[in-house]
Amino acid sequence: MSKEEHRELVRQNLRAIVGSGVQPLKMLITDPRKYYYMSEVMAPVDLSTTVKFGVQYSLWGGSVAFMGTAEHHRKWLDDIDSLRLPGCFAMTELGHGSNVQGLKTEAVLDRARDEWVVNTPDDLAIKWWIGNAAQDGRMSTVFARLLVPDQRGALVDHGVHALVVPIRDAHGELVPGVEIRDCGYKVGLNGIDNGALRYSNVRVPRTNLLNKFGSVNSRGEYESSMSPAKRFGATLGALTGGRVGLVASSLGILKSASTIAVRYGLLRRQFGPPGASSEVSILDYQTHQRKLMPLVATAYAVNFARDDLVDMFCEMKRTGDPELVADVHALSAGLKAWVTSYTALAINTCR
Repeated sequence: MSKEEHRELVRQNLRAIVGSGVQPLKMLITDPRKYYYMSEVMAPVDLSTTVKFGVQYSLWGGSVAFMGTAEHHRKWLDDIDSLRLPGCFAMTELGHGSNVQGLKTEAVLDRARDEWVVNTPDDLAIKWWIGNAAQDGRMSTVFARLLVPDQRGALVDHGVHALVVPIRDAHGELVPGVEIRDCGYKVGLNGIDNGALRYSNVRVPRTNLLNKFGSVNSRGEYESSMSPAKRFGATLGALTGGRVGLVASSLGILKSASTIAVRYGLLRRQFGPPGASSEVSILDYQTHQRKLMPLVATAYAVNFARDDLVDMFCEMKRTGDPELVADVHALSAGLKAWVTSYTALAINTCR
């Protein structure tokens, strides 16, 4: 398929899922175990669909659900869940990657107009490799440095916060001040419309700040009950959902690859004892067993690890315990890196 054909197939897949009555965002909020099991069983069918599903619900929808408050939920959650409002998660920057504390995009409060002015200060601050941005996204959760003027008018940097910024109107036209470039073909996942985003003095209402952990009142004063360190940790907690999803989808691939290879090893026959009437299943050879059986065992181990991670994620969302937030952040990041890397090597072994 061309990337255009694959992207259209992914759109049809997502519309079919929602059209069947599934409410993925509601599922993520109320039954995360079922949501992440969906990621596992979708992955062997089409990874582009699985990742785009995660961008729409774990990242864009999850940021509004878990970092926003009741006003944001009423305004956007239903439309996100139904795919009426596709969006993206504009965190990664060209020059700063996933170093969230080092992000340079700015959101400056204009007290007189009660608005944020969102700006990309230089090329290294361009939001990069953003899923759903190149074609389909209408909204973006932008991670930016929150700059609020003090009584003397000097800007005070309150660190990285998230706010909702439109990038296209209902007709698909770019919002003034937003520039988007398509990342084009990739080594894989060509069904996802990754793009680069630049914001040039884009204005949004003050209330578009996702203010669960820190807010700015109508007088233009910053308010938060959390220390900067705890607030940053809580912000990072919003990122764990996508990482848990990648662990789950990689597990689905690992299970599928090892299942296919083991079944083939049982059916394929080659050589055998001299004079034997039939050849031997290649899975009876120790060299074959020593390659495949560790993969099967590891798939079981990762399955149990995934279950523990999802249980911890659910408890973290229920309690908001800062220590649990830190544990889930570390475990989800570590497992994401290890499981995806191991699965890639395992697929090659199975081939």
